[in-house]
Amino acid sequence: MSTLNHPTIDDVHIAAVRIAGRIHRTPVLTSSTLDAELGAEVFFKCENLQKVGAFKARGATNAVFALDDETAACGVTTHSSGNHAAALAYAAGLREIPCVVVMPSDTPEVKVAAVRGYGAEIVFCTRTDRAEVCARVASERGMTVIPPYDFADVIAGQGTATLELIEDVDRLDVVMTPVGGGGLASGTCIVACALLPDARVILAEPAEVDDAARSLATGVHQPQVADPDTRADGLMSALGVLNFDVLREHAPRVVTVSEDDIVDSARWFLERMKIVVEPSAATVLAAMRAIAPELRGQRIGAILSGGNTDFRWLDA
Repeated sequence: MSTLNHPTIDDVHIAAVRIAGRIHRTPVLTSSTLDAELGAEVFFKCENLQKVGAFKARGATNAVFALDDETAACGVTTHSSGNHAAALAYAAGLREIPCVVVMPSDTPEVKVAAVRGYGAEIVFCTRTDRAEVCARVASERGMTVIPPYDFADVIAGQGTATLELIEDVDRLDVVMTPVGGGGLASGTCIVACALLPDARVILAEPAEVDDAARSLATGVHQPQVADPDTRADGLMSALGVLNFDVLREHAPRVVTVSEDDIVDSARWFLERMKIVVEPSAATVLAAMRAIAPELRGQRIGAILSGGNTDFRWLDA
């Protein structure tokens, strides 16, 4: 039995109120071409059109605005080179509090510029020292650490994407989302299981980074893949401890997908729907195609987690 305190559907509803007006209520888009291909109805929740270009704005904003005034005044910090770094900088800017992001010194300049653009201070370090440096920054400056996914307020915030999807689309049979660290996936499970108890939750994961699939298959939290070779860079994080605990309780299915199928799916969004979807987010389409026969006749809601990409995968 778990001893961890899981966020609840009530926490997600509170988060939805807390972040309303501070993030986008993103649109739900459809494609008659895809519906015909799959013999199903697919509804894409477009978090690629969210603030900072990813669902991460939801969890970071909820976590920052959940702090009491005295704690918030001291500022927040995290270690991240991805979407969470920009999301926390964005949320801290909204609340007008200090933010320090610890980033590896080899982080691409475009990501560094995005974090600076939202007003955060950046502390560089080696990739292996990120957690230690972040802890030192928090201790020295009295800041609150806001982790990217293994944190209850972040999970509750991420769950609001699925909450909106269910509010906007009736009678979903399946809810799908990518899984990496597990913030979005665990938030999705909490909401879907509470509001759509008869629906299936399916998580999409690159076969090259399959720790979530292995963890749920064995019931034991598995280590992340060392030096993974995947274009879905947003899904390379190890599955979080709290996130695994939530997923283990709700038992979603994980479908692993190949790199070729991920790239084909990301390219499809560009060519057919005219939207930019990063490879990490395109895993949901790759997973749909992988299990297409069993989805026939179903109404499928899928969260496109982000659209931040440098398009290097287009050369694949």
